[in-house]
Amino acid sequence: MKSLDKHRKIILAATKVFAKKGFFNARISDIAKEAKVADGTIYLYFANKLDILLSVFAQETEKLIEEVSTLLNAEADVQKKLVIFIRHHLQAMRKNRPLAEVIHIELRHTSKLIREYRTNTFGEYLNLIAAIISEGQAQGVFRADLDVQLAKLTLFGALDETSRIWLVNSADLDHAVSQLALLFQNAFGATKVQ
Repeated sequence: MKSLDKHRKIILAATKVFAKKGFFNARISDIAKEAKVADGTIYLYFANKLDILLSVFAQETEKLIEEVSTLLNAEADVQKKLVIFIRHHLQAMRKNRPLAEVIHIELRHTSKLIREYRTNTFGEYLNLIAAIISEGQAQGVFRADLDVQLAKLTLFGALDETSRIWLVNSADLDHAVSQLALLFQNAFGATKVQ
């Protein structure tokens, strides 16, 4: 029987190894060594290195979805929901820098990963942004003529780039959140910026 703890241990190890060496330079043996398991143990849980990378993204993104959904469901104000999403994403990337590095680097360089991943869990994560925008449009808070799909990608792109730069420079979280919220509330046509 496969152990969930060992699976998680391998995922955490892979995240560190991919962040340090990159997907293409990382070896299964590197991941096994970091996880303190035998090389063969990896294959009890994963088919290959790409399967590990996809699992890293899926597992970590599922966790992000669960955490931010709980926060969003507890808030009625759509503009505050936008701030919640922005803050939670940036905090998560700052807290888990190896994951942030993997997302920033590998999502741009692994074309098969992009095709497979963007249609699954990552798409669900981005759809949380779309839901906030659509809710704001339904309430008359955000512009009705706003293209929701383009807006969600633009917001995520800004968050992605902001957190990427944090890997080099440590920025003030509160300042970044307030500035991004102000920028996107204005861009989305918020009737009253909060």
